[in-house]
Amino acid sequence: MSNYDVDLFVIGAGSGGVRAARIAAGYGARVMVAEEYRIGGTCVIRGCVPKKLYVYASRFVDDFADAVGFGWSVPVPPAFDWTKLVASKEQEVTRLSKIYAANLERAGVQMVESRAEIVDANSVRLLKDGRTITAGRILVATGGTPVLEPAVPGIEHAISSNEVFDLKDFPKRLMVVGGGYIAVEFASVFARLGSKVHQVLRADNVLRGFDDDMRNGVRDALVHAGVEFGFGTLPTRIAKEADGLHVTLRSGEVCVVDQVLVATGRRPHTKGLGLETAGVELDAVGAIKVNAYSQTNVASIYAVGDVTNRVNLTPVAIREGHAFADTVFGGKDVAVHHAGIPTGVFTTPELGTVGLTEQEARARFDVVDIYSANFRPMKATLSGSAERTIMKIVVDGRTDVVLGVHILGHEAGEMAQLLGIAVRLGAKKADFDATMAVHPTAAEELVTMRTRSARYERDLAQGAPAKD
Repeated sequence: MSNYDVDLFVIGAGSGGVRAARIAAGYGARVMVAEEYRIGGTCVIRGCVPKKLYVYASRFVDDFADAVGFGWSVPVPPAFDWTKLVASKEQEVTRLSKIYAANLERAGVQMVESRAEIVDANSVRLLKDGRTITAGRILVATGGTPVLEPAVPGIEHAISSNEVFDLKDFPKRLMVVGGGYIAVEFASVFARLGSKVHQVLRADNVLRGFDDDMRNGVRDALVHAGVEFGFGTLPTRIAKEADGLHVTLRSGEVCVVDQVLVATGRRPHTKGLGLETAGVELDAVGAIKVNAYSQTNVASIYAVGDVTNRVNLTPVAIREGHAFADTVFGGKDVAVHHAGIPTGVFTTPELGTVGLTEQEARARFDVVDIYSANFRPMKATLSGSAERTIMKIVVDGRTDVVLGVHILGHEAGEMAQLLGIAVRLGAKKADFDATMAVHPTAAEELVTMRTRSARYERDLAQGAPAKD
C-alpha cells in the first residue's frame, strides 16, 4: 500500500478518463475521479451521442419524401416538434450518464462531483470542499472546449456546439460559421429540420483535410438540402436587434438570423488546471505534451484524449485511456498508434473514411492508382431522390496495398468501421477483388471496382501519375 491517498486521480469523467479509471481499478488500483459538470464528458452529454440523435431526427424528412415512391401516403407536410426532440435527447443523455456513473461505482472507483486543480506532481485540490488528495499518478482527461472565433464585436450573441442542443426555440434562420465536420453536420441537421441555413467559412470548400472528391460531394449535398454558402468570408460584427441577429460579413452583406452557431474549432481544456504550476509542458494552443504512452514531462502526470490534441475522436480517447491503465497499472507495454483511424462525418449523406486521401497518397508515393464509383443508390430509383453515392479506393500502384477508402453515402460510417480492419491489416486491392460481393448492396461496389478511374487514366496518358 502506497503512502498516497489514491493510486490514481483522474481529472475529467469523459470517455477517456472513465475508461482509464475502470481499467486501472480492475488491476487493483485505488482510483478517484473528479468531474465538474456531468459524468460522460463531451461525447455523451454534448457531442457525438446527442448529435447522432439529431442526425436521425433530421433524416426523417427524407424518409417521408422517399416513402411516397414506395406506395405510402404521408401527411403533407409532416409536423416536427423541436421541444419534444430536445426532451427525448435529454432523457437519453441522462440515462447514459447514469450508466457511466454506475459502471464507475461497480468498478470500485470513487466519484467526486467537483472541479479539481493540480497542486504539484502528486497532489490535487478539490475546489468544492477544499480537500487536497495525494495520488501516485494523476491523469488529465478534461477534453476540449469550443472556441468562439473570430472574436468580432457582438460575438457574445453567438452560440457554440455546447448550447445548440438545448435551444429553447427552434432557429428558423441559422448562420453556421466554419467548414469543419461539426459545422457541416449541424448545417445538414438544421437544414433538414426546416431551418434556412447560411454557412460562411474562410476557405473555398468544406472539410479541409478530407479527400477532395468527398469534400465536393458533401458541399453539393448541403446545397441540395438548401444550405446557402458564403465561401471566403466571415462575420465582422453581430448586432442584436428586435427582428433577430444582424450579422455583417466581410463582403459587406448583412444577414438577419435567429441564431449564429460558431463552429470554427476547439481547444484543449487546460486553462486553470494548475498544469503550469506543476511544471507540465503545454504546446502553443494549450495542449498537454505527452509521449507515446500519454506521459507528460512530469513523470507522475499523464493525459489522454482531446486535451492532448493528437487525434480528437472519442474512440481514440478511450483507446488511450485503456492503454494508459494497461501500461501503468497492468504491467503491459501498450502504446496507441494514431495512423489509419477510420472516422465518419454525419452529414446526410454521411461520409466514412479511413487511410490516406488521394492528395496525401500522391504526395507520399511515386505511383497511385485510383478506383472510384459514383452511382444512384437503389432506393433512389423508386423514391426519385437525387442522392448519389460516391466511393473511392486509393492504392499504392507499386505494391497494390490499399492506402485509403472514402465513401459518401448511406451508412458510410458503418462501412468505414469495417474497412478500417482491412486497411490496418494491409489488404491489397487484389484482396478486395477476390472478395465475394453481397448483392444487392451499395458496399458491393467496393469489391467490384476493377478499372482505374478515367481521371487517373487521363493523368497517366499525360505522363503525370506520380507525385503532384
